[in-house]
Amino acid sequence: MSDSRYPEPTVEAVASWWRTSITRIAPGEVEHREVPVQELIGNTDLVSAMWFLVRGARPNPGQASLLEAAMVASMDHGPQAPSIAIARMAVTCGIGINNAMASAINTLGDSHGGAGQECVQLLDEVVETVAAGSSPEQAARDVLARWRANTKYVPGFGHRFHPKDPRRDPLLALVERASADGIVAGAHLTAALAIESLLSEGRARPIPMNIDGATAVIYAELGFPPELARGFFVLSRSVGILAHAWEERQSGRRNKGPIPPSILPTYDPAMASDSQEP
Repeated sequence: MSDSRYPEPTVEAVASWWRTSITRIAPGEVEHREVPVQELIGNTDLVSAMWFLVRGARPNPGQASLLEAAMVASMDHGPQAPSIAIARMAVTCGIGINNAMASAINTLGDSHGGAGQECVQLLDEVVETVAAGSSPEQAARDVLARWRANTKYVPGFGHRFHPKDPRRDPLLALVERASADGIVAGAHLTAALAIESLLSEGRARPIPMNIDGATAVIYAELGFPPELARGFFVLSRSVGILAHAWEERQSGRRNKGPIPPSILPTYDPAMASDSQEP
C-alpha cells in the first residue's frame, strides 16, 4: 500500500533523483555540458575544463590565465603546513596514496584553508558598500569595523611566517593588468588594497596581503562565490599534497610521527587539573 507522500517509484522518478546538467553518459557516449568529451580532449586545458564543468560556461583566455595563476600560487607551502604533514605521516601508515590525500584534504577547514573563502566574503561586503555610495576607503573602514565586532582576525592579510608573502605582488600585478585590459572590473582589487592600507595605518611594520588575500581577489574578480574559492584552493593544494605523499612514500619510512622519536612530548600533569570544570 503506497503512501501519498511516497508514491510508487517509477523509472523516471529514479532517473531524476540525480538530475544534472553537468554530465550525460550513455553507452559509448560521454558529454560535459552538452559537449562530447572527445571534443575537449586535446583542445581544452585543465583549468579551462574545470571552469567549464563547474560554471557551465567557457572562460576567455584572460580569465583562464588568472584562475591558473591563483591555483599555481597555492599548490604548496611545505611540510610545516598541517595538511602536508598529515599527508606525509598518513602515507607511512600503510594506507593508499588516495587515503593519505583524503586525510590531508579533510584538514582544510576554517582555520587551515578557509581564509580565502572568508576573504572573498569580506571583499564582497566592501564592494557592495562602495556600490551603495561609499568610497573604497570608507567602505573598508566600515566593513572592518563590523567584522572586528565579531573577531580580531582579518582573513587574507598578514602571515605568521613571511614579513611579505612573495606570492602577493605577481598575483596582484596580473589582476591589475587584467583590469586594464577589461578582463575583470578591478573593484575587488581596489577593495583589497583599501583594506591593506587601512590595516597598516600607524604601523612601523605593514600588514600586507597574503596568498589567501591575493587569490581571493582573483576568485572574487572572476565572479566565483566564496565557497567555490575554497573549493578551488583545495584542488590546487591537492597537487602539493600528492607530491609530498609520493615523496614520503619513496623514503620507505614506516609509521612516521609528528616529531622524531628521539624527542618526547612534554608531560604536564597540571593540564589535567586545568581542563576540569570548576
